[in-house]
Amino acid sequence: MEYDILFLLCLVAFVAGFVDSIVGGGGLIQTPLSLSILPLIPAATVMGSLKIPAFTGTSMAVLMYIKKIKVAWKLFIIMAITAFAAAYFGSYMLTIVSNDFIKPVLLVILIVMGIFTFFKKDFGQAKAQDIPEKQMIIYGVIISIIVGAYDGFIGPGTGTFFVLAFVTVLGMDFLTANTHAKLVNLATNFGSICLFLLKGKVLWSIALPMAFFNGLGGYVGSKFAIKKGNAIIRKFLMFVILLSICRFAYEIFYV
Repeated sequence: MEYDILFLLCLVAFVAGFVDSIVGGGGLIQTPLSLSILPLIPAATVMGSLKIPAFTGTSMAVLMYIKKIKVAWKLFIIMAITAFAAAYFGSYMLTIVSNDFIKPVLLVILIVMGIFTFFKKDFGQAKAQDIPEKQMIIYGVIISIIVGAYDGFIGPGTGTFFVLAFVTVLGMDFLTANTHAKLVNLATNFGSICLFLLKGKVLWSIALPMAFFNGLGGYVGSKFAIKKGNAIIRKFLMFVILLSICRFAYEIFYV
């Protein structure tokens, strides 16, 4: 691996880890850029290798958030198990049918959510709502099934969809929603890592250096988010939504 290429990959990993730790969506940055930097390496190997830094960055962000944010551990465990199973089912469905038909629907949803977030200035910044535990679990399971299946079926922006769902449905503020989204994302990512390891699709010469810099980005980004609070997360959320809209629009109209 040439040093200039490795430097670019590590830079991409840091930026992706930084953005992902704040509001999710790091894969929207890391995946396409890494694929373009490594055109001669099979896509499956690149994707498998990227799971290692993604997991490291998310883990670092989680360690920072749980020191400051109260976690509903019972809700998380139930959601993690549900999301893991749903992601597995989504991946299985991907082997049977193409996911192209759902992308226009997601594009419309993202545009609506982007407009809503832009005009509703207090979205995700108010104090968390006090929802009964039983109701939280029911809603959490439904969210895990839908977003978990999406993660296995399509993938990009899963963390962002979790954040949006937690804020909209569970009444969490951005920091709390982001913390729980990171925890659930760890469960789904771990399943993917196990699969890629078994298939031998991890190139450690790029996975390990990128893991370090993604973790560093996750550390810096999570400290930044905790210090600046919900207002800065809202701005990054709008950026990631715009990035997601561009990604899906490109795949729908140009690929």
